[in-house]
Amino acid sequence: MNIEALKSFDREHIWHPYASMRNPSEVYVVDRAEGVYLHFADGRKVIDGMSSWWSVAHGYNHPKINEAVRRQLEKMSHVMFGGLTHEGAVELAAKLLSVAPKGLDKVFYSDSGSVSVEVAMKMALQYCEAKGVASKRKFATVLGGYHGDTWHAMSVCDPVSGMHGLFAGGLPINFFAPRPEIPFSGEWNYSDFAPMNNLLERHSSEIAAVILEPIVQGAGGMRFYHPQYLRELSEACRRHSVLLILDEIATGFGRSGKFFASQYAGISPDIMCIGKALTGGYMSFAATLATSEVSDAISDGGAGLFMHGPTFMANPLACAAANASVDLFLESDLLANVSRISKGLEEGLRGLSGVPGVREVRVLGAIGVVEMEKNIDIALMQKRLISRGVWLRPFGRLLYTMPPYIIDDVQLKTLTDAICGSVRDE
Repeated sequence: MNIEALKSFDREHIWHPYASMRNPSEVYVVDRAEGVYLHFADGRKVIDGMSSWWSVAHGYNHPKINEAVRRQLEKMSHVMFGGLTHEGAVELAAKLLSVAPKGLDKVFYSDSGSVSVEVAMKMALQYCEAKGVASKRKFATVLGGYHGDTWHAMSVCDPVSGMHGLFAGGLPINFFAPRPEIPFSGEWNYSDFAPMNNLLERHSSEIAAVILEPIVQGAGGMRFYHPQYLRELSEACRRHSVLLILDEIATGFGRSGKFFASQYAGISPDIMCIGKALTGGYMSFAATLATSEVSDAISDGGAGLFMHGPTFMANPLACAAANASVDLFLESDLLANVSRISKGLEEGLRGLSGVPGVREVRVLGAIGVVEMEKNIDIALMQKRLISRGVWLRPFGRLLYTMPPYIIDDVQLKTLTDAICGSVRDE
C-alpha cells in the first residue's frame, strides 16, 4: 500500500487517541525506528523527543532488549499466570523490589499503567474492607493530576481542567484538594499543604487512600512541585489511617532525576504504580507494588483473595523486555546521564525565557517544558518541528520534551534548537 493510500484508509477507518473521526488530525507514517530516530515512510528522519509518550527510555531497536525478546519467543510468548509462574516474572519482581522504596515487597503485574492504577485502587478498597472499615470507599487527590483513561482512574483525574469532564456524571465522586502551588525549588510554606490536611481531617472516615503523582504532575500540566508536600502528605496519611498510593508511571526509572520521584522526599508509599519505561516501550506492561501490611490484610480478611486477574498478567514477552530494560537502568550510571540531559535542556531552552508569548520555561531531570501564554496550534507547531528534524506532541499551552536517555549532546542540541526556533516562529 503506498503512503497516500495508507493515510487515506487510516483517516477513514482508524480512530487515534484524543481524536475526531469527523475531522482527524494529520498523521505521519513511521516506517521504522532506530536509536532516537523515527524514520517516516516518505524518507524524512526525526528525533523522537517524546520517547513515544515517555516509554522508550533506551531508544528504539535496542540490541539487548531485542535479544531478550527473541530468546523468550523461542520458549513461549504467553502462559496464563493463574496457578502458574515463570522465571521472567520472578526475576523481574526481585529486581523491582531491590530498587523500590523501603517497605514495598509485593508485586502485582498488569497490562498497562492505567490498569495498574485500577489495581491500586481496588487494593485500597479491599484493604479497608478487610480491616473492618468498609465506610472508606472514596479517594482523595489533588487538582491537576492525571492517572489514566480507565474508569476509576478517570475518577481521580482533574475533574475541571482534565480530559474526562464529559464522564463526570457517571464517575465515582472523590475528594479533591487544590493542587500544590509551590514549585520544586521554591521556598516551602505549610499553607500549600493545609487544604489537603483539612480535607483529611474532615473526611478520613470516608477515604481509603490518597493517590497522586509524586513531584511531577504529568499530563495534567507538566508541573513540578515541592518535595515537602509529599513529606507532609505521608505523615498526614499515617496520622489519619489513610493509605498513600503514588503513581510513578511517568516519573519512575530516572525521568525526574531520581530513580523514583518519591525519593526527593524520602518517603515510602503503601502502594506504588509503575509502567511506561518498565519495558523500554517495547510493549504495554505495568506493575503495582504494595507493602506486606496491605497484602496481609487482604489475604487474611473478607474473601481472602485479591479480586483481580488480567489475562495477560506477567506476560513472558513483556517480562523479558522489562528484565532487559531494568538491567539497562541498573547497569548504567542512570542518574548521571539524566543529569547530563537536564543540563542540556536547561542550556538549550534558557533563551526562551522572556520571549513574547512564553509564560515559563522549566526543567527537571530529563523533562523540559515550555509553557506558552496561549494554546498552541498543534498541527502547525508539529510541521515547524518536523521541518527542523524533531518530533514532539504538544498539548494545550505546553510544548515539552522527554527524550530517550540515549540521546547524545549533538542530538539534544538539535532538539532544543528546534523547540526554540519553532517557538520564535509563533
